[in-house]
Amino acid sequence: MGKIEKIVFWSLVLDLFAFTIPLPLFPRIIEWYTVKEGSDPTCLLSRTLYTISSIRALLYTPTNNPQKWDVVLLGKSMFAICSGIAQSVYRTLQFLVAPLIGALSDKYGRRNVLLVTMAGNILSALIWIKATTFSSYLLSRIIGGISEGNVQLATAILSDITTPAERSRSLAQIGIAFAICFCIGPPIGAYFASQPVPASVKALGIELNIYAVPALITLVLLSVETLFLAAALPETRGTQRNGDKGSAQSNKVEKPKLKLPERTVQERLDILQTLRWLHFFFLGIFSGIEFTLTFLTFDLFDWSNSQNGALIGSIGIISALLQGGYVRRTISKVGEGKMARRGVISCAAGLVLLSMVPHFALKGSAIAVRPLQMAAICLAFTSATVVSSLTSFASLQCDDAVDQITGKPVQTHPQLSKGVALGVFRSAGQLGRAIGPLLACASYWTFGPSATYGISAIAMIILAASMESVVIASSP
Repeated sequence: MGKIEKIVFWSLVLDLFAFTIPLPLFPRIIEWYTVKEGSDPTCLLSRTLYTISSIRALLYTPTNNPQKWDVVLLGKSMFAICSGIAQSVYRTLQFLVAPLIGALSDKYGRRNVLLVTMAGNILSALIWIKATTFSSYLLSRIIGGISEGNVQLATAILSDITTPAERSRSLAQIGIAFAICFCIGPPIGAYFASQPVPASVKALGIELNIYAVPALITLVLLSVETLFLAAALPETRGTQRNGDKGSAQSNKVEKPKLKLPERTVQERLDILQTLRWLHFFFLGIFSGIEFTLTFLTFDLFDWSNSQNGALIGSIGIISALLQGGYVRRTISKVGEGKMARRGVISCAAGLVLLSMVPHFALKGSAIAVRPLQMAAICLAFTSATVVSSLTSFASLQCDDAVDQITGKPVQTHPQLSKGVALGVFRSAGQLGRAIGPLLACASYWTFGPSATYGISAIAMIILAASMESVVIASSP
């Protein structure tokens, strides 16, 4: 692993560690805001709850604990503005700004734009610490949605410094960083969520968020990451890695060790468009399942933050092992498309198992946990394969040539520059992440988890069947 690759990897670990800390807290934080603000009919939370309850009453009235069903849908509205129905502002903002971040990084450099986005993330964490109202917490998520660019820019940086033949193995580091952080972030977030705010802070009379301690840890991690990037990360735009020396500072174009197919500009544009649609549909389905998983355990088993953290952490551990031991060694042999399709098929199997959990829950929680554990293994394989494979294949369609006189990238088409192409690709995925949880939550509280996961499984099977062209195009 070259120097810049190590810098990018460790910065991602810090960033994603901060991102995963609050994941197991969502169901409980909504309960806290409900208790704190529920009696005020004028506040944003009360209006949101009223809207959700009204919509639910029009469609379906569950006979078993309807308040928990409200919490399920309201959980997503932590990232949403209430305008009759919750909209996922956090992911929608990422959908809007991802192409802009990519274009700005092409113009002003990856490092400069990355540091600006980090400043926004720090501001988001600061507001979260003091977010004693639902509206202020929502503000922190809005700022976070506008500022989240680390993963996107890390992809562009690694694409800058690697040859096409090395690309898939290098970008697998992003998936490994995700998996590692899903191992340690949620359990640590759950642990510190149970820790009280220090008495010295309470003595000052400062009112803080109930999860101010996890928020403070997030702030520290983001601050350390920003200082680390400012001190260690050089600019990579217009550079390409020297395959023999492992250096990212050379502007010489190296011939790839593997023979990659030559494609016309239009063919590459067509592949990118197909990949964007696949990214959108996959994350639209997968993010809905990902988001409702902790609500399933909350609704059926009344799991605590620690138990949800352990579940998410176990998925991360398995995913990390698969990324490092299987994906990095196998993807160059089978191709990015086939690897992604294997992950989609595994997701369909996991969804079938999840659809069985409520049935087994009627016979006892111990029995129901078994299909849940098997589903977690399937979802871990999916996490290890699909997004990283699609991203790698998208990066291979971008312009890689560098002018040896000016040192600037040679551009054959505006939409094939790395920043723009990868920004639009990520934008499509973020739109899926914005819509998917809303649809999944609406289906969850209207038709129940079994129907929701069953329908999602069918959708994944259809998606896997539609990936044949991508599999052929990516075959080595």
